[in-house]
Amino acid sequence: MNTTKPLNTEAEAKEIQLQHSKPLKNTAPGISQEVIEELSEEINNMLSYAVYNGIIINTDINSLVQNSSVDDLINAHNLLCKNIAPASPKSISFIKAIIKNGSRKSFINKFPGIRNLLVLALIFLVLFIGSGMSEQVNNDSLDQGVLGNNGFPLLINFIYLASISGMGVLFFLLKNISISVKNGTLIPEDSIEYSTQIILGIISGIIVSEIISTGTIEAESATLLNKGGLALLGGFSSDAIFSILKGLIDRLKNIFVTKNAT
Repeated sequence: MNTTKPLNTEAEAKEIQLQHSKPLKNTAPGISQEVIEELSEEINNMLSYAVYNGIIINTDINSLVQNSSVDDLINAHNLLCKNIAPASPKSISFIKAIIKNGSRKSFINKFPGIRNLLVLALIFLVLFIGSGMSEQVNNDSLDQGVLGNNGFPLLINFIYLASISGMGVLFFLLKNISISVKNGTLIPEDSIEYSTQIILGIISGIIVSEIISTGTIEAESATLLNKGGLALLGGFSSDAIFSILKGLIDRLKNIFVTKNAT
């Protein structure tokens, strides 16, 4: 006895045929609909940003957006990227999301990066004042440096110099992040860069203040000013010091590589 269930209607047969003949959405050639929607959203965000900030927009964008073809959307996207520079679609979307999520918060709480830098600046300021009040931080201890100090005097002098270096690098970063918010160039990756730059600034300030010899000066205030000034300079210009050291290493490397090659 044949137990195969026959097709009830002709409509069911056609439906099964369509299911087997329908191509998969994910394997369709060309640009996906998701990318096209993302492209349209970025164009709208850039237009809104340009209008809000009084940026002159190329009028050719209007006709390109109205056509809504992929080529026209890409051309409109490219023109808007030039119009809103130095801002970018990523930075505009990031700032828009921050403002939207923190609509009921204060300005500082809307931007966690700025809040964290301000908190760190206050911490370094407290460390600077606290270590500076210690009797262990004076002309003689700073002049002796790393090799002449040990134990608690070495620790408290290091805290003093590190706090000055930290204030120097935060002085640079706070100014930098305020410019980024003003120009609309703030992106999520900046938080990682700022974290690493704070560590590099502290290391740079300590290296500059300890390695560069300032000589022995009888005036107490002069030695304190020189040590503290070098730490502040090292923290503020950590990028420049890193570039200088990297440039020296690259030159030495090129000399030895050239000699070995010949």
